[in-house]
Amino acid sequence: MTSASTTRTLEHVISSEQFDREILDDIFARADRLAGHRDTRLAGRIMATLFYEPSTRTRLSFESAMLRLGGSVMGTEAAREFSSVIKGETLEDTIRMVSSYADVIVLRHDQAGAAARAAAVASVPVVNAGDGPGEHPTQALLDLYTIRSERGTADGVHIAFCGDLRFGRTVHSLVQLLSLHPGVRMSFVAPEVVQVGADLLARMAAAGVVFQLTDRLDDVISSVDVVYQTRVQKERFTDLVDFEAARRAIRIDAEVMRALPPNAIVMHPLPRVDEIATEVDSDPRAAYFRQARNGVAVRMAVLDLLLG
Repeated sequence: MTSASTTRTLEHVISSEQFDREILDDIFARADRLAGHRDTRLAGRIMATLFYEPSTRTRLSFESAMLRLGGSVMGTEAAREFSSVIKGETLEDTIRMVSSYADVIVLRHDQAGAAARAAAVASVPVVNAGDGPGEHPTQALLDLYTIRSERGTADGVHIAFCGDLRFGRTVHSLVQLLSLHPGVRMSFVAPEVVQVGADLLARMAAAGVVFQLTDRLDDVISSVDVVYQTRVQKERFTDLVDFEAARRAIRIDAEVMRALPPNAIVMHPLPRVDEIATEVDSDPRAAYFRQARNGVAVRMAVLDLLLG
């Protein structure tokens, strides 16, 4: 697939379901070329960041990506409090207006489906930077890029997803991308209250993906290639008892790392609280800070694909 045909295919980035192996290869090839570089290919282009939920890594890495490509950035990291939404303006009206000010909109929202609603009315590309418990496709792209960079390929990988798998949008998106790779095995390690939902399990079964569910990391730790730990998000819970039980269930520490294979890696979309002990940070298998750095190159590639 040529870059031109891929560009026509990808008008917005809303869901991991949009990607196939050809588009992934194109994005990752662009990321390889752009990593660590600056140029002016997007000079004169403007990116608007509309973040209705807090963010550090996603917002700043998108802004860094745009600036490194010569573009400009405007927006807000507290759109719920400091935009016309406080006056009752709908998301659709906000997007219609911002489309006339910018060449691309990066949207984070607390409601699943918000990015698709935005794309339906936007006259410029919309990038989903996380929509509540829904998806986070560019996080999944940088996660997959990290697995490929660290291990050479994602084909045949055995990955253990841990933590909040029911509400964790990063997990939902990465599962979709990994399902495109032959021989992948997935272990979902979580207590029932935050275990992965039936809808995602059904999609994996339909795709022929081998998976298992457990609430004990000990059941799988000795055979995994990747541990993907996630934070249990208090904001997704209405019952604090359930939250505390889920938060304490799975924790990565030095004892867990002793059982992890020597060539395996530990990933986390960040931010973390205490689900990975700081003593793990110095272990070369701790890939989560390298993973975060990969976000800039991958988001440069996405912006180049949409606007270049």
